[in-house]
Amino acid sequence: MSYNIQLFSIQTKEKEQAAEDDSFFDLEENLIPFTEKQVAGLKERLLKYKYEFIREDDHGLHFNHPDEDFGTALLTEKGLYFNASLSESSIFEVGMTASEFTDTGEFVKYDPQNDGWEEF
Repeated sequence: MSYNIQLFSIQTKEKEQAAEDDSFFDLEENLIPFTEKQVAGLKERLLKYKYEFIREDDHGLHFNHPDEDFGTALLTEKGLYFNASLSESSIFEVGMTASEFTDTGEFVKYDPQNDGWEEF
């Protein structure tokens, strides 16, 4: 098992809140795609945080971190998905990393295990 934290565009958050639909995330077409610039910026930022690019497949770009507390990441055209182990330190580190990625105002953090959208 793992703990999942997600990053989406601010437009996805706005669309989800307007929809008021518990199954919003079940349909990928509900998610607003990142721009090419945003995808490139997120990839670059993951690399700066010492995530290592592992492979690209039909799901997206896969990253691992040498420190297991930082978990893994999957970057798709519509979201950045972090997976942490269930240890307290891993959940903390992945949660902090995802929060730091929202500093540009383009992205928002969604934690399905902890009341959803992160509010500031």
